[in-house]
Amino acid sequence: EAAMLRELRRRWRSYKYRFVPWLALNLRRQRRTLRYVPESSQDKIIADEDVFETLLKTFKALFINDFSRQADILSLLPEVKCQYLELLTVEQKWSEVNSYSHRGQQVFSPEEVLFNTLGFTVSRDQSSLVSAGTGVFVTRGFVPKGTVVSMYPGTVYRKHEPIFFQSLGNPFIFRCIDGVLIDGNDKGLSRSVYRSCSRRDQLGPFQMSDESWLTATLQNPLAVGQYVNNCSHEKAANVCYQEFDVPGHFPVELKQYLPNIVYSHDIESHLRCVVLVTLRDIKQGEELFSNYYTVVS
Repeated sequence: EAAMLRELRRRWRSYKYRFVPWLALNLRRQRRTLRYVPESSQDKIIADEDVFETLLKTFKALFINDFSRQADILSLLPEVKCQYLELLTVEQKWSEVNSYSHRGQQVFSPEEVLFNTLGFTVSRDQSSLVSAGTGVFVTRGFVPKGTVVSMYPGTVYRKHEPIFFQSLGNPFIFRCIDGVLIDGNDKGLSRSVYRSCSRRDQLGPFQMSDESWLTATLQNPLAVGQYVNNCSHEKAANVCYQEFDVPGHFPVELKQYLPNIVYSHDIESHLRCVVLVTLRDIKQGEELFSNYYTVVS
């Protein structure tokens, strides 16, 4: 029996990549996330610098809000600690001016931090489309055109990396322009793979990614993009996907809020993220809709 299992493993290693054409067909049926994007396409609605600044601003606000839990990280980064203490002091003085402070640091929910930082909140709820399941709504505030309104979380797979079993019956596989795939499924094997990779890459107190999007309690409230539904004849697209490679100088203490992780840790390249950018102004109460097959030519 052991010999038979070894033989099966050997044959699987020899033939597994022959399933790539089947995988492509399988994914093509999953209309929720797969897009047809020729390699010559571009998807830059706003500049990468704007995406970077939005994520940096949001993650810094989340970090400061959760400052008391960051002691282990800050003890290893004394210069960074001084910078955040200065920012925290400024925020506390502002709170005192507005009579909102009380003893100690006032701690907000991540959703409140998002609202205070960017002027809106987004959350998952039952979609307004019939039989569409979960959708994503602007639950508070106002989102101007050209704003990063959400992120697509998940494990990032390069070409030919093993995603066969994770793809079975999975409507959350997102295809990037260069063929990179992001598995945004928060259940089953996909969930286990993400958690395994995330804990593999942790360096002492430094978390290189955010696992909270796998739960109902989000540490990064933007990480709901996998639940944005495709547009319809009645509901036009109001957001689009934009790929973003996290630069090497991204602050290490803020990587704990990145909802993506690479499957292969031995590949030296920038982490691929996908953000959702608004195509028009979006008001409170509106659901987000994308067009999975639309890119900028």
